[in-house]
Amino acid sequence: MDGLDAGQVPVLCAPSGGPESLLLAVCVLVVSALPGQSSLVTQELTDAPSPSSPTPRLDLEFDPRTMTLRWSCQENATRATCRLSHREMGDIKVNAEAESCQCTFTRVALHGGATLKVSTTVDGAPVQEALPFSNPGAQGTAARNFSCAIYSAAFMNCTWAPGPAAPSDVQYSLYMRQLKANSESNETECPHYIPDSGTHRGCHLRDISRLKYRTFFLVNGTSRGTEIQFFDLILSTREMEQISPPDNISVQCNASHCVLQWNQPRTKTYLTYLDFQYQLGIRTQNTERARGDNSVINVSGEVHNLYHLPSPEPRGPHSLRIRAADSRGGPWGHWSRPVEFGKPRGGGRAHGQGALRARETPG
Repeated sequence: MDGLDAGQVPVLCAPSGGPESLLLAVCVLVVSALPGQSSLVTQELTDAPSPSSPTPRLDLEFDPRTMTLRWSCQENATRATCRLSHREMGDIKVNAEAESCQCTFTRVALHGGATLKVSTTVDGAPVQEALPFSNPGAQGTAARNFSCAIYSAAFMNCTWAPGPAAPSDVQYSLYMRQLKANSESNETECPHYIPDSGTHRGCHLRDISRLKYRTFFLVNGTSRGTEIQFFDLILSTREMEQISPPDNISVQCNASHCVLQWNQPRTKTYLTYLDFQYQLGIRTQNTERARGDNSVINVSGEVHNLYHLPSPEPRGPHSLRIRAADSRGGPWGHWSRPVEFGKPRGGGRAHGQGALRARETPG
């Protein structure tokens, strides 16, 4: 167009008047070609934010036997934090092992499932990844009603029942592992199963010398046509201990009272005299009533366990039984065999089981 310098751009514009205006106005917008304009635009494109990089994948892997969570190592990553979210115990947090891409958690029961998470920073950006852990197999197939009991501080029995949805050909296996040891070499299988119609329903452990204070129990199951869920549990010897009756029970009487003495039961768990409580079951034979009178006396443990029983002469036949329990809670153990003391009507010596331990002394 005439009259335009190089670099000037003509623009045709329509007037804003009504339709009666038939004239076209020519608007000339002059845009100067500024020096360095192309380089400025190039610089702006260069500085524009680049499309965001994909978040690095950690590819979490969890080994429930060793309680170890592993992931793919990333360059320029900070030390990670691991979290295990447990339905009963809440969140358990640990830091990754130094210069490694793994965390090892304290042993917990996992049959109810859990969620594992890793949080770290890669190239200054936070990265978090979660891995759900579920109990594989059909619901209702895992062993149930699992319990273990230590008897006489010498042997242990564990029992369980098949799951309500377990198939008829299910077979269960029990494995035991001491805590604070994550290697599979520490795992032992039940040496003597207790069968019921061919299915393992329990385990007898004759030697518990290697049994530590806390033990991890795992019951796996197999079937030809169904995947069986597992059951796991952590028990302490204190929880499993069935306290034996006290032994070396003796009764010494004079004209006014009798002194009852006994020894602290032997236990697998280390317990002091303060950890025991006792019940003394005393039966007084009433010649007028065949069943006699029974009384139970609660006694706390002492260094030398004894009890002064008021029993003035003449005294009739009595029998004594004692049982023990953990003073911090737990079931009562079995009663001891009865020790008899006192004299039947017409004189004579005490008689019956334990009579040799009962002794009458002059007042």
